[in-house]
Amino acid sequence: SQATTAATILANYDVDSLVKIFRDYGEERFAAPIARKIVATRDANPLTTSSQLVDLVDSVIPKAHRAPGNPAKRVFQALRIEVNQEFEVLHEFMEKLPKILNPGGRVAILTFHSGEDRIVKKAFKEMKNSGIYDDVCRNVIRPSKEECHRNSRAKSTKMRWAIKAK
Repeated sequence: SQATTAATILANYDVDSLVKIFRDYGEERFAAPIARKIVATRDANPLTTSSQLVDLVDSVIPKAHRAPGNPAKRVFQALRIEVNQEFEVLHEFMEKLPKILNPGGRVAILTFHSGEDRIVKKAFKEMKNSGIYDDVCRNVIRPSKEECHRNSRAKSTKMRWAIKAK
């Protein structure tokens, strides 16, 4: 139902825009060669399925540099973040958050991506420096090895907290 879809991004964005998305949102090391291949081949071979994108990414990333799992997972993550404007929504949330907290109110935020964590960390730090928060988490809180063993999805999770000034 959204105007922008992953398909429209892959079919219409130029190389520089794709590189920026893949690098900034997916932290994809091979963002440039992936973007160049998408643009170079999309007229003759438009990407219409996710498996085609996986195959394209797989053909670009050297075997020696592959992480475990799907080689296109970072590209899919970047596309999801771009389509849903997730970082923009998080920035907006961080700006509005102090207005809904009572004085002395506490907030804890879980992030699942380093880009999200940077946004939360920076916002908390800036708002502490401007007196909006009395205290903020100085060191990120990570799940224990035991928790990660029970729930493998917890591995990337980071928690930060803040306390609103009274």
